[in-house]
Amino acid sequence: MSERRKAMTPKELRAKIAKGEFSRPTAGECPGYIQMNMVALPRQYAEGFEAFAKANSKAIPVLEIVKEGHHTKILADRADLLTEIPKYNILREGVLVETVKDITPYYTPDLVFFLIGCSFSFETALIENGMPLRHVDMQKNVAMYNTNVRLTPVEGFEGEMVVSMRPIKREKVADAYEATGHFPQMHGAPIHSGTPESIGIGDITRPDYGDPIEIKEGEVPLFWPCGVTPQNVITKMKLPFAITHAPGHMFVTDRKDSEYYE
Repeated sequence: MSERRKAMTPKELRAKIAKGEFSRPTAGECPGYIQMNMVALPRQYAEGFEAFAKANSKAIPVLEIVKEGHHTKILADRADLLTEIPKYNILREGVLVETVKDITPYYTPDLVFFLIGCSFSFETALIENGMPLRHVDMQKNVAMYNTNVRLTPVEGFEGEMVVSMRPIKREKVADAYEATGHFPQMHGAPIHSGTPESIGIGDITRPDYGDPIEIKEGEVPLFWPCGVTPQNVITKMKLPFAITHAPGHMFVTDRKDSEYYE
Protein backbone atom coordinates (compact mmCIF):
# COMPACT_ATOMS: atom_id res chain seq x y z
CA MET A 1 0.00 0.00 0.00
CA SER A 2 1.37 3.37 -1.00
CA GLU A 3 2.71 6.00 1.40
CA ARG A 4 0.13 8.40 -0.01
CA ARG A 5 -2.67 6.18 1.24
CA LYS A 6 -1.04 5.64 4.61
CA ALA A 7 -0.54 9.35 5.17
CA MET A 8 -4.08 10.55 4.40
CA THR A 9 -6.45 10.91 7.35
CA PRO A 10 -10.22 10.54 6.83
CA LYS A 11 -10.71 14.26 7.46
CA GLU A 12 -8.04 15.12 4.87
CA LEU A 13 -9.61 12.75 2.36
CA ARG A 14 -13.08 14.17 2.91
CA ALA A 15 -11.68 17.69 2.44
CA LYS A 16 -10.21 16.66 -0.91
CA ILE A 17 -13.51 15.08 -1.90
CA ALA A 18 -15.44 18.24 -0.97
CA LYS A 19 -13.07 20.30 -3.13
CA GLY A 20 -13.56 17.98 -6.10
CA GLU A 21 -9.96 16.75 -5.92
CA PHE A 22 -10.81 13.07 -5.31
CA SER A 23 -13.52 11.12 -7.12
CA ARG A 24 -12.27 7.54 -7.51
CA PRO A 25 -13.33 4.43 -5.51
CA THR A 26 -12.26 4.53 -1.86
CA ALA A 27 -11.08 0.90 -1.48
CA GLY A 28 -7.71 0.97 0.27
CA GLU A 29 -7.99 4.59 1.35
CA CYS A 30 -7.43 5.49 5.02
CA PRO A 31 -6.72 1.91 6.14
CA GLY A 32 -7.93 1.16 9.65
CA TYR A 33 -10.97 3.46 9.38
CA ILE A 34 -14.47 2.26 8.58
CA GLN A 35 -16.25 3.24 5.41
CA MET A 36 -19.99 3.60 4.91
CA ASN A 37 -22.62 3.17 2.24
CA MET A 38 -25.19 5.96 2.10
CA VAL A 39 -28.89 6.08 1.25
CA ALA A 40 -31.03 9.22 1.45
CA LEU A 41 -34.82 8.91 1.24
CA PRO A 42 -37.78 11.25 1.64
CA ARG A 43 -39.11 11.10 5.20
CA GLN A 44 -42.30 9.27 4.18
CA TYR A 45 -40.20 6.20 3.25
CA ALA A 46 -37.60 6.42 6.03
CA GLU A 47 -39.47 4.53 8.76
CA GLY A 48 -40.27 1.64 6.44
CA PHE A 49 -36.70 1.45 5.20
CA GLU A 50 -35.36 1.47 8.75
CA ALA A 51 -37.57 -1.51 9.63
CA PHE A 52 -36.54 -3.28 6.41
CA ALA A 53 -32.85 -2.72 7.23
CA LYS A 54 -33.29 -4.16 10.74
CA ALA A 55 -34.91 -7.27 9.28
CA ASN A 56 -32.01 -7.67 6.83
CA SER A 57 -29.15 -6.44 8.99
CA LYS A 58 -26.45 -8.64 7.43
CA ALA A 59 -27.00 -6.94 4.09
CA ILE A 60 -28.07 -3.52 5.46
CA PRO A 61 -26.37 -2.87 8.83
CA VAL A 62 -27.34 0.73 9.68
CA LEU A 63 -24.80 2.49 11.94
CA GLU A 64 -26.16 6.05 11.88
CA ILE A 65 -29.36 7.79 10.80
CA VAL A 66 -29.34 11.54 10.20
CA LYS A 67 -32.95 12.70 10.44
CA GLU A 68 -32.35 16.43 10.82
CA GLY A 69 -29.94 18.28 8.53
CA HIS A 70 -27.10 16.66 6.62
CA HIS A 71 -24.15 16.47 9.03
CA THR A 72 -23.03 13.37 10.87
CA LYS A 73 -22.92 13.16 14.66
CA ILE A 74 -21.61 9.65 15.39
CA LEU A 75 -19.30 8.45 12.63
CA ALA A 76 -17.43 11.66 11.84
CA ASP A 77 -17.10 15.14 13.31
CA ARG A 78 -20.03 16.91 11.62
CA ALA A 79 -19.00 15.72 8.16
CA ASP A 80 -21.25 17.04 5.39
CA LEU A 81 -23.08 14.24 3.63
CA LEU A 82 -23.86 16.51 0.68
CA THR A 83 -20.26 16.97 -0.44
CA GLU A 84 -17.95 14.49 1.34
CA ILE A 85 -18.69 11.33 -0.65
CA PRO A 86 -16.77 11.01 -3.94
CA LYS A 87 -19.80 10.25 -6.13
CA TYR A 88 -23.56 10.04 -5.64
CA ASN A 89 -26.31 8.41 -7.70
CA ILE A 90 -29.60 10.24 -8.19
CA LEU A 91 -32.56 7.92 -8.74
CA ARG A 92 -36.04 8.92 -9.88
CA GLU A 93 -38.81 6.32 -10.18
CA GLY A 94 -36.10 3.71 -9.69
CA VAL A 95 -34.03 4.93 -12.63
CA LEU A 96 -30.47 6.21 -12.28
CA VAL A 97 -30.72 9.63 -13.89
CA GLU A 98 -27.41 11.21 -12.88
CA THR A 99 -24.13 10.60 -11.05
CA VAL A 100 -22.78 13.72 -9.36
CA LYS A 101 -20.05 14.84 -6.95
CA ASP A 102 -22.22 17.24 -4.93
CA ILE A 103 -25.88 16.74 -3.97
CA THR A 104 -26.45 20.22 -2.53
CA PRO A 105 -28.86 21.11 -5.38
CA TYR A 106 -30.95 18.02 -4.56
CA TYR A 107 -31.12 18.50 -0.81
CA THR A 108 -34.40 19.24 0.98
CA PRO A 109 -35.03 19.15 4.75
CA ASP A 110 -37.34 16.20 4.08
CA LEU A 111 -34.41 13.85 3.36
CA VAL A 112 -33.30 11.24 5.91
CA PHE A 113 -29.77 9.85 5.56
CA PHE A 114 -28.84 6.26 6.40
CA LEU A 115 -25.19 5.29 6.81
CA ILE A 116 -24.70 1.57 6.30
CA GLY A 117 -21.73 -0.65 7.12
CA CYS A 118 -19.38 -1.47 4.23
CA SER A 119 -17.16 -4.46 3.53
CA PHE A 120 -14.28 -2.11 2.66
CA SER A 121 -14.03 -1.71 6.45
CA PHE A 122 -12.77 -5.25 7.03
CA GLU A 123 -10.33 -5.29 4.14
CA THR A 124 -7.47 -4.19 6.41
CA ALA A 125 -8.10 -7.31 8.50
CA LEU A 126 -7.90 -9.51 5.40
CA ILE A 127 -4.69 -7.88 4.20
CA GLU A 128 -3.06 -8.03 7.63
CA ASN A 129 -3.93 -11.74 7.83
CA GLY A 130 -2.07 -12.57 4.63
CA MET A 131 -4.86 -12.13 2.11
CA PRO A 132 -3.87 -9.42 -0.39
CA LEU A 133 -6.79 -7.98 -2.33
CA ARG A 134 -6.38 -7.57 -6.06
CA HIS A 135 -8.78 -4.64 -6.47
CA VAL A 136 -6.93 -2.70 -3.74
CA ASP A 137 -3.49 -3.45 -5.21
CA MET A 138 -4.71 -2.39 -8.67
CA GLN A 139 -6.64 0.63 -7.34
CA LYS A 140 -9.82 -0.68 -8.90
CA ASN A 141 -13.36 -0.88 -7.64
CA VAL A 142 -14.49 -4.15 -6.06
CA ALA A 143 -16.65 -6.42 -8.25
CA MET A 144 -20.33 -6.44 -7.22
CA TYR A 145 -23.20 -8.58 -8.47
CA ASN A 146 -26.97 -8.82 -8.30
CA THR A 147 -28.09 -12.19 -6.93
CA ASN A 148 -31.19 -14.32 -6.44
CA VAL A 149 -30.82 -14.20 -2.64
CA ARG A 150 -34.16 -12.90 -1.40
CA LEU A 151 -34.39 -10.35 1.39
CA THR A 152 -37.07 -10.40 4.10
CA PRO A 153 -39.83 -8.04 2.87
CA VAL A 154 -41.00 -5.32 5.28
CA GLU A 155 -43.54 -2.52 4.75
CA GLY A 156 -43.39 -2.67 0.97
CA PHE A 157 -39.60 -2.90 0.78
CA GLU A 158 -38.44 -6.09 -0.91
CA GLY A 159 -35.86 -7.39 -3.36
CA GLU A 160 -32.64 -9.34 -3.70
CA MET A 161 -29.20 -8.99 -2.16
CA VAL A 162 -26.20 -7.50 -3.94
CA VAL A 163 -22.84 -9.09 -3.10
CA SER A 164 -19.21 -8.05 -3.40
CA MET A 165 -16.62 -10.60 -4.53
CA ARG A 166 -12.99 -11.07 -3.53
CA PRO A 167 -10.81 -13.92 -4.82
CA ILE A 168 -9.04 -15.66 -1.93
CA LYS A 169 -6.44 -18.43 -2.11
CA ARG A 170 -8.08 -21.78 -1.37
CA GLU A 171 -5.94 -22.44 1.67
CA LYS A 172 -6.96 -19.04 3.13
CA VAL A 173 -10.74 -19.35 2.73
CA ALA A 174 -11.33 -20.41 6.34
CA ASP A 175 -9.11 -17.52 7.49
CA ALA A 176 -11.22 -15.10 5.45
CA TYR A 177 -14.42 -16.32 7.12
CA GLU A 178 -12.76 -15.99 10.52
CA ALA A 179 -11.28 -12.52 9.95
CA THR A 180 -14.42 -10.92 8.53
CA GLY A 181 -16.80 -12.71 10.90
CA HIS A 182 -15.51 -10.43 13.67
CA PHE A 183 -17.13 -7.44 11.90
CA PRO A 184 -20.88 -8.18 11.82
CA GLN A 185 -21.74 -4.48 11.47
CA MET A 186 -19.69 -4.45 8.25
CA HIS A 187 -21.58 -7.46 6.77
CA GLY A 188 -19.49 -10.06 8.62
CA ALA A 189 -18.45 -13.37 7.06
CA PRO A 190 -19.21 -14.28 3.43
CA ILE A 191 -22.64 -15.68 2.59
CA HIS A 192 -21.29 -17.90 -0.20
CA SER A 193 -18.08 -19.28 -1.70
CA GLY A 194 -17.40 -20.66 -5.17
CA THR A 195 -20.18 -21.61 -7.65
CA PRO A 196 -21.45 -18.10 -8.44
CA GLU A 197 -24.31 -19.57 -10.47
CA SER A 198 -25.77 -20.97 -7.22
CA ILE A 199 -26.69 -17.43 -6.17
CA GLY A 200 -27.82 -16.28 -9.60
CA ILE A 201 -24.59 -14.86 -11.02
CA GLY A 202 -24.49 -15.90 -14.66
CA ASP A 203 -21.10 -14.52 -15.67
CA ILE A 204 -18.49 -13.83 -12.98
CA THR A 205 -16.40 -11.87 -15.49
CA ARG A 206 -19.15 -9.25 -15.91
CA PRO A 207 -20.05 -7.60 -12.59
CA ASP A 208 -23.22 -5.53 -12.34
CA TYR A 209 -21.29 -2.81 -10.47
CA GLY A 210 -17.59 -2.05 -10.06
CA ASP A 211 -14.70 -3.55 -12.04
CA PRO A 212 -14.05 -7.10 -13.26
CA ILE A 213 -11.50 -8.76 -10.97
CA GLU A 214 -9.53 -11.77 -12.22
CA ILE A 215 -9.86 -15.04 -10.34
CA LYS A 216 -6.58 -16.91 -10.66
CA GLU A 217 -5.75 -20.60 -10.45
CA GLY A 218 -5.96 -21.81 -6.86
CA GLU A 219 -8.31 -18.99 -5.81
CA VAL A 220 -11.93 -19.21 -4.69
CA PRO A 221 -14.41 -16.35 -5.19
CA LEU A 222 -15.94 -15.37 -1.85
CA PHE A 223 -19.14 -13.35 -1.75
CA TRP A 224 -20.11 -10.89 0.98
CA PRO A 225 -23.39 -8.97 1.38
CA CYS A 226 -22.98 -5.52 -0.13
CA GLY A 227 -24.31 -2.08 0.78
CA VAL A 228 -25.40 -1.54 -2.83
CA THR A 229 -28.34 -3.79 -1.91
CA PRO A 230 -30.61 -0.80 -1.03
CA GLN A 231 -29.95 0.74 -4.45
CA ASN A 232 -31.04 -2.52 -6.08
CA VAL A 233 -34.19 -2.56 -3.93
CA ILE A 234 -35.00 1.10 -4.64
CA THR A 235 -34.56 0.48 -8.37
CA LYS A 236 -36.95 -2.48 -8.38
CA MET A 237 -39.50 -0.68 -6.19
CA LYS A 238 -39.34 2.41 -8.41
CA LEU A 239 -39.37 4.83 -5.47
CA PRO A 240 -40.09 8.37 -6.70
CA PHE A 241 -36.77 9.78 -5.44
CA ALA A 242 -33.65 8.58 -3.68
CA ILE A 243 -29.96 9.38 -3.45
CA THR A 244 -27.26 6.77 -2.84
CA HIS A 245 -23.49 6.70 -2.91
CA ALA A 246 -22.14 5.52 -6.27
CA PRO A 247 -21.02 1.89 -5.79
CA GLY A 248 -17.46 1.75 -4.43
CA HIS A 249 -17.36 5.50 -3.65
CA MET A 250 -17.89 5.42 0.08
CA PHE A 251 -18.22 7.80 3.02
CA VAL A 252 -14.91 7.46 4.92
CA THR A 253 -15.46 8.01 8.64
CA ASP A 254 -13.35 9.01 11.65
CA ARG A 255 -14.10 5.73 13.45
CA LYS A 256 -11.53 2.94 13.65
CA ASP A 257 -12.39 -0.55 12.45
CA SER A 258 -11.07 -1.84 15.80
CA GLU A 259 -14.06 -0.16 17.48
CA TYR A 260 -16.38 -2.54 15.60
CA TYR A 261 -14.41 -5.74 16.15
CA GLU A 262 -16.51 -8.36 17.96
